[in-house]
Amino acid sequence: MGVSGCGKSTVGDMLAKELNVPFYDGDDFHPQVNINKMSEGIPLNDDDRQGWLESMNKKALAAKEGAVFACSALKEKYREILFKNTGNDAYLIYLEGSFELIDARMQARKDHFMPPDLLKSQFATLEVPNYGLHISIDQNPENILKDITNQMEKPTQEFGLVGLGVMGKSLARNLANHGFNLALYNRYAKGSEEKVAERFINEFDELKTAKGFEDMRGFVQSLEKPRRVFLMVNAGKVTDYVISELSELLDEGDVIIDGGNSHFTNTERRGAELAEKGIQFIGTGVSGGEEGALKGPSIMPSGDKTAYDKIAPYLEAIAAKDKNGKGCCTYVGKGGSGHYIKMVHNGIEYAEMQLLAEVFAILRYNNGLSPNVISTILEEWNKGVLSSYLLEITYKLLKKKEGDKYMVDIILDQAGNKGTGSWTTESMATLGIPATMISSALFARYISAFRTKRTELTAKFDFKIENQSTTEVEDLKKAYLLARLVNHQQGFELIAEASSRYEWGLNLSEIARIWTNGCIIRSGLMETLIDTLKNSTSLLLSENKEKLSSELQALRNIATVGINSGISMPCHLSALDYLNANLYNHPTANIIQAQRDFFGAHTYKRVDAANGKSYHTIWE
Repeated sequence: MGVSGCGKSTVGDMLAKELNVPFYDGDDFHPQVNINKMSEGIPLNDDDRQGWLESMNKKALAAKEGAVFACSALKEKYREILFKNTGNDAYLIYLEGSFELIDARMQARKDHFMPPDLLKSQFATLEVPNYGLHISIDQNPENILKDITNQMEKPTQEFGLVGLGVMGKSLARNLANHGFNLALYNRYAKGSEEKVAERFINEFDELKTAKGFEDMRGFVQSLEKPRRVFLMVNAGKVTDYVISELSELLDEGDVIIDGGNSHFTNTERRGAELAEKGIQFIGTGVSGGEEGALKGPSIMPSGDKTAYDKIAPYLEAIAAKDKNGKGCCTYVGKGGSGHYIKMVHNGIEYAEMQLLAEVFAILRYNNGLSPNVISTILEEWNKGVLSSYLLEITYKLLKKKEGDKYMVDIILDQAGNKGTGSWTTESMATLGIPATMISSALFARYISAFRTKRTELTAKFDFKIENQSTTEVEDLKKAYLLARLVNHQQGFELIAEASSRYEWGLNLSEIARIWTNGCIIRSGLMETLIDTLKNSTSLLLSENKEKLSSELQALRNIATVGINSGISMPCHLSALDYLNANLYNHPTANIIQAQRDFFGAHTYKRVDAANGKSYHTIWE
């Protein structure tokens, strides 16, 4: 393609002979009325071009053995018509040159119905494509042909990545550091996102073998078959849009990997839709943040096992390594199970973060300790059984100052969230699993969002706490340890129920293993769960009675202090309530069932009836 006079007919004919396929000149598809217009110096309008472009597209689709077409195709909407339904086997070659060079050529042309005077209007109309092969015409036709054939050689890139945000860039560098030849794509947005992939590649030495694209067709054409494309784009509509665009270019047996935080039901829907086209789909959770993505994340892929086998060498190479040197990446299971466990991972993460925030609140607002002193306490905790990534970053961030002020005293107390906590809460409600600490952590964030209301209420009532008692740090440590155990038990029970309900066949011990490094919730506790979860999802059953009794009393002590001090600590209280409900026989649901039967005749079962029969009572 290109403006009149760029040499597209000459070069196109030469290329067709080189490829041993037919050559078609776009000029030959013009109806006589169009030819008459152009001969009179009248530019064609879009209505004039519609049928002309459609006739070439029809001819292209019929050319099963291939063909070369020469056409001006000055606007993107014209090119869309030309390329409609052509898949990834159609190449666009743009012959580019300056107005001065082409004008000189036009002046020398004879027996052609395009007057040179129309060249300016063509340049004014031209929308330069940001994809395809761009070939300079400031050389002889033979060298132009050589440039084209060199760039159309067999694809050399083995793995593709779409989306160069923070996580995408880190994963790309991780893949490159493991010796993989990459094709990197980032969308084109004039003025804000231009040549993102190319500039990124030029920034890092490890990407020297990578190729950057901002056109999807060229990106796909650069990949070896079966193509493997890793998506790191925003979850939701953006993911659907990119998959739709990709699916028109990919072939049967190619694999798309969605590494975003997609809802597991969307993952299952996308997998089914792509399967109809013969394209394989893997939904994978990726945890570890920017640093983890670069140095080694925890990766949770699921879907078609044959698809996983095609991508396993890449994902397992870049994953973090557990204490035995094995990659923190495993085939999780069928369907959307990979994204499901990533969702629960994030839910556990919510509660772990909230527990630490509550530990800070007790030590700061009840015991009156400075952030620096609290940091020292937490750093000591991190040397033992409580060690975790989140505990580590918490004691580190507590030391940070801006001038003479601690950063934690400057940061506005309004916590954000990206939706996975609410998804986990919705799932636990659907499955009937009481993962109460996750929902408590989520609601704590929601409450924090209403800062204006909280400030107004505090100012109006100005309640004071009198006779405040100091918390024993050892009690707080034990309480925190037990609450964390409850959080993990609830999370894994939710995964176990989902596995059973959706018939995924998940291996909880293996999930714990890939969460021991690379991910946000990695910890010493997670290491112990690998063996524990081989036998039971009830982590409490593996506890020593005396140890549990001591920790439970400490949790009661901390709960009492928090309540009496007016400190919000929903996750510690939720853990205590869960333990009270499970460790003591103080039933309350019998009253609920009686109430339901009283007003709605919903019936109830009896403790003295072994057959499970339902009963109804006339209460008045």
